[in-house]
Amino acid sequence: MKKMIILLAAALGFAFAHDTRQEKQTRPLHQLQQEFVDLRFGMFIHFNIPTFMQEDWADPGAPADIFNPTRLDCSLWADAARAANMSYGCLTTKHHSGFCIWDTKTTNYNVMNSPLKRDVVREYVEAFRAAGLKVMLYYSILDTRHKLRPGWIAPRHVEMVKAQLRELLTNYGEITALVIDGWDAPWSRISYDEIPFEEIYLLVKSIQPDCLVMDLNAAKYPPDALYYTDIKSYEQGAGQHIAREHNRLPALSCLPLNRNWFWKESFPASPVKDPATIVNENIIPMNNAYCNFILNVAPNREGRIDDNALEALREIGKRWKNDGPTAALPPNHLPVIASNLAKGRPVDSSWSLDMHIMDLAVDDDFSTAWDSIDAVKNPWFEVYLDGEQAFNAVVIVEKEKPRISRYCLEYFDRGAWKPLFSGENNERVKIHRFDRVSGERVRLVVDAYRELPSIAEFQVYNEHSR
Repeated sequence: MKKMIILLAAALGFAFAHDTRQEKQTRPLHQLQQEFVDLRFGMFIHFNIPTFMQEDWADPGAPADIFNPTRLDCSLWADAARAANMSYGCLTTKHHSGFCIWDTKTTNYNVMNSPLKRDVVREYVEAFRAAGLKVMLYYSILDTRHKLRPGWIAPRHVEMVKAQLRELLTNYGEITALVIDGWDAPWSRISYDEIPFEEIYLLVKSIQPDCLVMDLNAAKYPPDALYYTDIKSYEQGAGQHIAREHNRLPALSCLPLNRNWFWKESFPASPVKDPATIVNENIIPMNNAYCNFILNVAPNREGRIDDNALEALREIGKRWKNDGPTAALPPNHLPVIASNLAKGRPVDSSWSLDMHIMDLAVDDDFSTAWDSIDAVKNPWFEVYLDGEQAFNAVVIVEKEKPRISRYCLEYFDRGAWKPLFSGENNERVKIHRFDRVSGERVRLVVDAYRELPSIAEFQVYNEHSR
């Protein structure tokens, strides 16, 4: 009888656990984006091995034993964030030189082999959650220590990235957003193909479906659509500024309180940015443009925040209060996350204007374009894929503004052109998603336009997540 009771209890426990998993629903991406924008204001925390150097990009040969914060207390960071009425934090778990400030099993180059011998990521997430703040993590794809950089990238690097992200997303509770850096940037030169974006994106979502994936280096992509990110980012120090009156996408704008991202010896005696300017020229107008603002506050070599920074945060908190949810975010397309099958492929077209030839529409450069000419009344453009290819999305990006109003899309399969779309679309970035098809070529035929067509990029995707 006792054995039967134990077995029944075990069965009921299994059923309850099963039901709990079934009841856990993933929130729609648009809702997650709205919740992110509603957070309004947060603390970026650049704290890693560059904290102990005079440069923001650390020497990849720097020994782990220079990382030695002697008075680290992450609860003081959380208190400082609350004083400014911030709602979340985001910590640099690994910067470009590859030093990991968590207890990772992927490399010996980590905090457990430093004099500190404490998991900083764990202390940070526990302190911020205890203070009622959301938790985000920063992670760099570029890793100069482990030669994850151009010319050296091998399959082991992809596996290292996946293993490190599994640790961060499995061992530290709910992560609101993963902020990724050093990917597809002109200074890192690591493409979304070499470290496959779609694979990494889907891995993150498989572990934490509600974790937003945010790439900081989407600057080259047009502000009208989300490419390789759930949230559009703008780094003000790099000259990236949101169009406040026209933005319709969930966005993040970042800026350091001091001159640098990581702490420097000059910080305690140097002026920080003016709190009134932070509030009136950043937080308030950004929030009114569907944009969350994140201010970097760099802990010093003791692991504490300098007095001048603390005073600035308290002053911000006096001047600004979080009034709750922002305006409703407009509907937007799901982000593009797959590799572009048309990039660099052979193309053909109707007559081009002078040197603005058809190849410029597949060069992965949104500043160049294929331009049609007056003499052609129904311009057409055609891309030759690498043999028979499966695909389920086509994106047409017009240069600067929408010009084409009516057109059709077709694909060539088994000796015949077959329709994909025919009609009007007045958006500058024209995104078409459909059931997966296979073909050797894809063609655009323009039926009507307001101004001569100018296509910056013609893109074809096989998105495995759809």
